[in-house]
Amino acid sequence: MPIKPPILKRGDTIGVVTLGTPLSAKTITDRIRTLQGMGFHVVVGDFVYLEDGYLAGTDEQRALDFMNMIRNPNVNMILPTRGGVGVAGILPYLDYSLIHRNPKIISGYSDITILLNVLYQFCDLITFHSLLLIDFDASEPPYNFNQFYEATAVYLPTRTILNPEGIPLIGRVRGDVTGRIVGGNLTSFSDAIGTPYEINTSGKIILIEETHEPINKVYRMINRMKMSGKFDDCLGIVMGECTNCSAAYGKSYEDLINEVIVPLGKPLLTNLASGHGKYKAAIPIGANVRLNANDNKLTVLESTVSLS
Repeated sequence: MPIKPPILKRGDTIGVVTLGTPLSAKTITDRIRTLQGMGFHVVVGDFVYLEDGYLAGTDEQRALDFMNMIRNPNVNMILPTRGGVGVAGILPYLDYSLIHRNPKIISGYSDITILLNVLYQFCDLITFHSLLLIDFDASEPPYNFNQFYEATAVYLPTRTILNPEGIPLIGRVRGDVTGRIVGGNLTSFSDAIGTPYEINTSGKIILIEETHEPINKVYRMINRMKMSGKFDDCLGIVMGECTNCSAAYGKSYEDLINEVIVPLGKPLLTNLASGHGKYKAAIPIGANVRLNANDNKLTVLESTVSLS
């Protein structure tokens, strides 16, 4: 049974870290003020503001910031500033045994996907494919905050993940399956195939989303997953958005789903508002969910936080 981190409460302390690509100091400072205005205390990692090209410091520095937040008994949640690239570089430097003994809410998406899935696989910890620090802004849709708080700050025995009004979930291959959900950003977890941090999809429901990639490259990554057996014994597939993914060679994201994903024959739910788009459904990585492609429903079947 996966470990559930303690529930998030007003007045809790959030540890801010930069685990991949740098974010501007002004944006970080503005978003921290938003968190503080919501009633949270904030602790900032030593290397949060570093900039070294496409990385915010060395792999060791970024990993140290993360582990210091794990060690800090006052920190209730760890919130990366953004994703970008390079998150996989910290993985060899994490103390998974210590993380297992000190479960905390960890939220993010984009390249943070690899961390979310590794912490579930190595530490048996439920993590959250949800907001990053950059999203804590007054212009963010209320839907996104509602989803985040429902997953992290409310104790719910079950939770139906609903898209915003007017955006339907669409079942493409009929079926009704129950299992633990993994996945997230396609680039992030497909890049890890063949490494010690490769995603385990056996007996799992897979979430896939992507951003700013032409469809021929999305096909390439999907095909790599297919050839590496990631769809062979998975239970079902949930397709999120492919935000700003341009058509290529006359093929669109919808074409890719119909021509590549549907023929896999797995229960398939599409059009989930999750990932890099305007709306961000909160998906608890490692939680038990029911994918009902007959009734177009995705339901979390357990609480995703603990009361202690």
